[in-house]
Amino acid sequence: METATAMTVVLGVVPLVGWLLWWWNDLWFGLPAKMRCSASGTKLPPGRMGVPFFGEMPNFLWYFKRLRRPDDYINSKRHKYGETPGLYKSHLFGSPVIIACSPSLNKFVLQSDANFIREWPTAKIFGINSLICAQGKAHTRIKSFVLRAINRPDALRQMAVMLQPRVTFANIAKHFAGFEPGPVLDTLDELFKGVMHGFRAFPLNFPGTAYHHAIQCHTKVWEIFRVELEKRKNNPDGAKARNDLMDGLMELKDDEGKRLRDVEVLDNIISLVVGAYEPISLSMMWALYLLAKYPLVLQKLREENMNLSKNNDEVLITAEDVAKLTYTKKVVEETLRVANIASLVFRTATKDVEYKGYSIPKGWKVVLWLRYLHTNPENFEDPMCFNPDRWNESVKPEAFQVFGGGSRICAGNMLVRLQLAIFLHHLARAYKYTANHKTELSLPSANFEDGVELTFSKL
Repeated sequence: METATAMTVVLGVVPLVGWLLWWWNDLWFGLPAKMRCSASGTKLPPGRMGVPFFGEMPNFLWYFKRLRRPDDYINSKRHKYGETPGLYKSHLFGSPVIIACSPSLNKFVLQSDANFIREWPTAKIFGINSLICAQGKAHTRIKSFVLRAINRPDALRQMAVMLQPRVTFANIAKHFAGFEPGPVLDTLDELFKGVMHGFRAFPLNFPGTAYHHAIQCHTKVWEIFRVELEKRKNNPDGAKARNDLMDGLMELKDDEGKRLRDVEVLDNIISLVVGAYEPISLSMMWALYLLAKYPLVLQKLREENMNLSKNNDEVLITAEDVAKLTYTKKVVEETLRVANIASLVFRTATKDVEYKGYSIPKGWKVVLWLRYLHTNPENFEDPMCFNPDRWNESVKPEAFQVFGGGSRICAGNMLVRLQLAIFLHHLARAYKYTANHKTELSLPSANFEDGVELTFSKL
């Protein structure tokens, strides 16, 4: 009798517990949000939020890491829940989220700074005072300075000279922060790799996790730059000789004539060095890989750059020379589209926001799935094909967002394009190479599992 009673209890409790676990996030996060939606006449986007704590991360990682078809994660939602204006609810990276995967919705979020702020994961990794996370006047002031320093035509002309003959981390570190080649620069290079490895990792801050390691690496980077900052404060006369970005940030003033605090200078110079080097290093790797897979594209690229070399006795090229390389610029745009350096971008809703009858709840994260815009055949014909000639015609409006958008569009977007074009010029006119095509992506980053193995020889 007692055994039968126990079995009855087990058979009744276990399914109930299983049901609660299965729907926990939908009940805990979704139900209160749904009640607010009812009051406002809107509705929550469709989707499931998964089990406690982990949410839909197992499913997310299955598509990213196991199947290596991240876009099918979105396709599965479209198939299951039908067409929406490009948004679905879920629970990822430890938070309730709205996934945005349409050009118009992404543009709406990126252009609504007051409603959607950038705080995770960048605030923990790069600091709340950095250009990436700063708000209001502070963001405007710093971005204006950065645009003048690295993204305007006169600045790009200077950068073109500085970046040659090799586009390297050493060039960026020297031009931005005055670091010379040596042990300190080598240490920074390794630390920055650790920072970027945990940049979009699951936010578990305890030893052994990529996120924890990234924060530790950032702390060490911050200390190296702090020492450099103190040296400069004790030797202000050296600023004129250096004339780099770090000195510019130290001299930058607000409307009241106040200079940036030390923590603001440090947060910004660190994020700028990473932002200038990480995208271009990944883009160059992708360009090498793609050109090896598409030899006809490489041949056309080589012909154009060889013709430029015939008409130019100089070893180095200028920004004006780059402007003449029409096919090279198409290869640059196509490389950026296929590479998807920033495949996901995160925002946080500061209030309940309505979009085409759907509600984006206050406090929820918004995951802008930029990658899906560039790999969706509705936006680009045969999107997985590397085809620079697609840029002979204008692309679908709002479908190309590799650098984000709105006031927070990447401040160095033109610098990245210039760096990649210069790299392609020297590569195409001087070298031939082969690549191991069996490499695999290390998603959600745009890196490869074991790098890309290449064999070079001179032409």
